[in-house]
Amino acid sequence: MTGMDDGSNPTDSLHAPKRRDDERTIAGEHRRMRRADREIIDFARIGEIISRCDIVDVAYADAEGLTMVPLNFGYDYDLASGALTLWIHSASHGRKLDAIRAANNRLPVSFAMRTDCEVIEGRTACNWGEAFTSVIGNGIASIVNGLEERRRGLQLLMAHQAHMPHVEFTDAQINAVTVWKIEATRLTSKVHAKPNHAHTQRFT
Repeated sequence: MTGMDDGSNPTDSLHAPKRRDDERTIAGEHRRMRRADREIIDFARIGEIISRCDIVDVAYADAEGLTMVPLNFGYDYDLASGALTLWIHSASHGRKLDAIRAANNRLPVSFAMRTDCEVIEGRTACNWGEAFTSVIGNGIASIVNGLEERRRGLQLLMAHQAHMPHVEFTDAQINAVTVWKIEATRLTSKVHAKPNHAHTQRFT
């Protein structure tokens, strides 16, 4: 678990408990991940996971209520601090942009991305599960106005989605879309690895 808004750094997890069953939700605080043995706190490893995710699910609330949308994204990630910015583009109109504008260009959001998803078979229905690696976070969404910042956001999007880091965009191309970003304020990452065959035979 990384507290990106408080300057915290990863700590040694070698002696972390397997589970934190005593965790409770407290207003104004962040509840720690219950499955401590599956928590990823190394910034470099989190960055590698993000690099393998193609879709981010972004959730927010507006006047209509709660909603969520899956999106392609580009990103900036600082390996030293764990700071993450997601870059997204869309048409000039729509529910997402209306929500950001209604929030004075500072819309609180949550987001999730995942990779390595694979069904884990079991001998009985209760033994089945799902292997995955995920990153979940909170952040602030805002529309980007500066031309060069929008250009960079689109280049990061192409670098991640199309593996084309040197695409050039004309001013007209940039002005034809809306670029917005999510600056993460908090991240957590989790892995549920698929057990090897010997482990499955022993415990299922």
